[in-house]
Formats: sequence, structure tokens, C-alpha cells
Amino acid sequence: MSSFAKEFKEFISRGNVMDMAVGIIIGGAFTAIVTALVDNIIMPVISAIFGGISFEQWNIVMGSGEEAPVLGLGTFVAAIINFLLIALVIFLIIRAMNRAAELRKKEEVAEEVTTKECPFCKTEIPVSATRCPHCTSELKE
Repeated sequence: MSSFAKEFKEFISRGNVMDMAVGIIIGGAFTAIVTALVDNIIMPVISAIFGGISFEQWNIVMGSGEEAPVLGLGTFVAAIINFLLIALVIFLIIRAMNRAAELRKKEEVAEEVTTKECPFCKTEIPVSATRCPHCTSELKE
């Protein structure tokens, strides 16, 4: 049992697991914000566009009587809008992170290509040099 506990402790203390836990907590809070946005701002606007229909009451009753099954289409539409908004925000965040990573890579490459080695004396010289300042050899491009 102690090896299992030790292995679990190593797993839980990895950075990836902690990052994932923080992401889940922030994602839950973000979902609550998006749900409030959809329920209190977007759905009333959509309701006004469609003639004041309350989407909470936009249901299809399947049968008759008090116990008849009801399809809650309005709630389903709100859930779809929630999903699309969350997916859009996640896409924009990942897109921004990917672009930032590409910029970092370009900066690293630009920093690496500022010097070259003289083929004659093996000293480091600027990339744009046409003659080595150390051995005065003429350099071919």
C-alpha cells in the first residue's frame, strides 16, 4: 500500500496535474460567467428578435395530461450557445498562445543568426562581414 501512496503522491505533485487542476477550477468559474451572459443577456436579445418568445417556455409537449413528457428546446438552444461561446473563447486563447510561441521562436532564430565563423581563422565575426577583421581574409557569401 505504501508504494501505491508514494506513486500517487509523485503523480499529484507533478506540475502538469497542478496546472490541470487550476485550469479546471478556472474553467468552472468561466463557464458560470458564460452561462450568466447567455441566460441574462444573449437569450433575452434573441427572444426579443423572435417576437418576445421566452426560450425557457419554448417547449414541445409530447402527449397530453400533467405528466406528459416535454422537450425543452429553449434550454437546449441556450446550452448550444453556451458551448459555442466557450469554444470560441478557448480557440482565441489557444490561437493567441500559439502566435506568441511563434514570435518567441522567430526572436530566438533572429538572435542566433547575428554571427558566423570565419572559415580561415575560425573566429566569430558578424554575418554581414565581407572581410574578416582578424585575419583580413576575403569572405565569400
